[in-house]
Parts: sequence; C-alpha cells; structure tokens
Amino acid sequence: MKTFPMFLKMAGRRVVLCGGGEEIARKTRLILKTEARITLLAHALDAELQALVDTGRADHVTDAAGVFDNAALVFIGTGCPAWDVALAVQARAAGAVVNVIDQPELCDAFTPSIVDRDPVVVAIGTEGQAPVLGRAIKTEVETMLSPRLGSFVALAGRLRGAVAQHIARPDRRAFWEWAFTGDAFRAHLAGRERAAASMLKAAVEAGAAPERRGHIALVGAGPGARDLLTLRAVQRLQQADIIFYDRLVDPEVLELARRDADRVYVGKAVGASAWPQERIDQLIVAEAAQGRRVVRLKSGDPSIFGRATEEITAARLAGIEVEVVPGITAASAAAATIQTPLTERGETDSFTISTGMCRPGDAAPDSATLVRPGTTTAFYMAVDKARDVQAGLIRGGAPAACPVDIVAAASTQQERHVTCMLGDLAATVQAEAIASPAVIMVRYPKSLANAARQVA
Repeated sequence: MKTFPMFLKMAGRRVVLCGGGEEIARKTRLILKTEARITLLAHALDAELQALVDTGRADHVTDAAGVFDNAALVFIGTGCPAWDVALAVQARAAGAVVNVIDQPELCDAFTPSIVDRDPVVVAIGTEGQAPVLGRAIKTEVETMLSPRLGSFVALAGRLRGAVAQHIARPDRRAFWEWAFTGDAFRAHLAGRERAAASMLKAAVEAGAAPERRGHIALVGAGPGARDLLTLRAVQRLQQADIIFYDRLVDPEVLELARRDADRVYVGKAVGASAWPQERIDQLIVAEAAQGRRVVRLKSGDPSIFGRATEEITAARLAGIEVEVVPGITAASAAAATIQTPLTERGETDSFTISTGMCRPGDAAPDSATLVRPGTTTAFYMAVDKARDVQAGLIRGGAPAACPVDIVAAASTQQERHVTCMLGDLAATVQAEAIASPAVIMVRYPKSLANAARQVA
C-alpha cells in the first residue's frame, strides 16, 4: 500500500482549485459536499463555477501569489501542462496536499471513487493506477447500500446521547446490533421512516433492544446472471443469517451474501425432490422462530411457479413476518437476450405464462385453452412436455406456422436459443437435445391469424 486512506475534517478549511473548466467543476462538486471554503484560481470560469462565485459559495482569484497559504488541499487542472507543474510546485512549497488531475506522477493524493450515503461514506482508491476500475467497484457498492442508509445512520447518531443515558454499557453493543439489523432498520429502508424512529425511541426508553424477531424473505434470484438481481434482493442477502437456495441459483449470486451466513441447498428437480415442500416450509419457519433472518432464494420470480403460496401460508400461520422480493422471470430474460419483445404493437397485445407440469395427481395443463390471436405464451417446465404443448395449441386453433423461440439457461454462459415453427416444436426439442431449464415462447401474431382467415 503506497498511499494511506484517511478521512479529513473539512469544516472551515480552505480548498484551492486551479482552473476554470469542466475538470475543475467536477472536483468542485465533490468539495461542495463538505463544509470547506472554496477558492477558484483561474482567469475565466465556466458558467457553473461562476454561479458558485455569484452566490458566495466560492471565491474567485486570478493571481496565484499567496493563494496557497493555509490551503488544506489543492486541485490543479488548468489545461496547460507547464502551468499545472508550476502551480503544483508553488502549492507544495506552501505545505498544501496537491492533486494534479490525470497526472498521477505529480500528485500527493488521489481522489477516490466515492459512494455517498452521508454520513456513511465509502471511498475506493486505486492509487491512480486504474480509476475506471475504481468507478466500476463504486457501482457494485452502490447496489449494496440503500439510498436511505445515510438518513437512518444520522437518526441513530442523534440518539447516541439518549442511548448512553438509558441503556447500560454492557447492553449497548446488542442494542446497536439490533438497531442496524432489526425491524427498525428494515422499516426505514422500506420507506417507513416514522415507524423506524418510533421503534428506536421506544427501545431506548425501555432500556434495551426488543427481543429479536425472525423474518422470512422469499427472494427472486432472477434468471441466472448475478447482475440481474434487484437491489432489494442484494440487500436481503447481505442481511440474511441463513439462506435456503434452489438448484438453479448461480453460485455467483450466493457470493453476494454475508460470508458468515449459513447456506442450505434445498434443490428440486422436475418430477422428483429430496426436499419435499412441506419440509422446506417447516425449516424456514423453525429458523425464523429462533429470531433469525431467513432468505428463501428462488430462481426467477418467487410468485411465478415458485411455490411461494405454501411458504407464505406457513409463515403467517406461525406469526412470522414474511415479504416477497420479486425477481426477473425467465421469460423476460429470454425475450431480452434474443431481442424479441413479449408484446408488439399491432401483433401481440397479450402475454401469458403457463407451465408444462402440474402436481402429481392433477390434470395435465391444457394448452388448447390458451390459444388467442395476438398472444405470446411462455411455457415453463415444458421441455419434456413439448409434444403435448404442440398438440394442445394446434387443437385449440393455433396455426402450425406460429413462430417459436426456445431459450435454455437464459442470461447464463450456457444459454442456447433455437427457433422453429409450432408444427415442428416437439421434433426440434428432441433433435436439438434441449434440456431444462428452458422457456418455450410461442407467438400467435394477429397478422398470421388474418392471413389464415383470408385463405379460408
């Protein structure tokens, strides 16, 4: 480590920025987040910087004589390399810490990529070697930290005095762990700021954190690709004490979870399962009953063929708080990756999701009832039932010429895309050796229906 990261108090300190263009304007926007006094050294300023001077937020000087005296930081970006070097020499001689924009060899310090959840600030530095990478890491961290995090931390900070007064020293750590992981924290992140504040204040008045309550989150892991998770899904993974996950969840998704979270594989295969649904229901409820934060991680969206009803019912019967975190479902991911929208104005104005499988003992799904011109139908868990799907749709009146897209393992490195006509669906699945997970998408465009009527 060639540089030492440190957060500086900036209230009342002076920062000098040399230059009047966009590069300096970008640095000025960062300094404006602090309480520092700003001095701009330039012969001319762009409109943004001039507005800061006009409103009194910054001072403007054109002469470098004495400008660096008592300056805490100096940023230099005049556009003239020789002038930048000369100013850096003067600023350093005056005892200031210097950053010359895009010239790391002339810098005493480097500007990190910043994730700002004031008063929580995360700074990512690469010692000037890879600023683009620093920005990419910043994007990753941005997804993990709720935009509401800072305001909750500020609220907790305002209560520190009351906590010290009402809660015994040995109990304070437990209180703060509850504050930043429990019901109040989740309520605030969900937008219920008043409820969160009331919970915190009630706990302070009571002199202790309330008994920890369990929580179950049914989280959609999306179609496979890690970067298709929702921000809320990532947050729940970060908060989980234990995660029960399905066989189709990519291992990279699990890497987003807390390192110390327990992980339990409860994978299911179509038509067979070593983990009956009743057992999974019992396990997640039992863990939550011990005050643990449980994530039931499912591929796709929990509400679409995800057995969510059984798990929601089990949680409610046990009096345990439960939430559903939606995920991107396979049909949406498949349509996106092949760039064929699920609806098209004038051709397909309806979208239906169906399945090729039902519970043992139930009647097989009847695809004939789904046939309607202007509809795209996505069939899940239907690869092994492709012949039944094909026969049912044609029996219901769908032309054999309906276009079909079959997308296997959508959004993953194993993704495959095969096209055919409805009349060739079963033969194509067999010839191409398509295996689950796959989505079969059948389009019945209005133009095809109109053409068939004209021929008739």
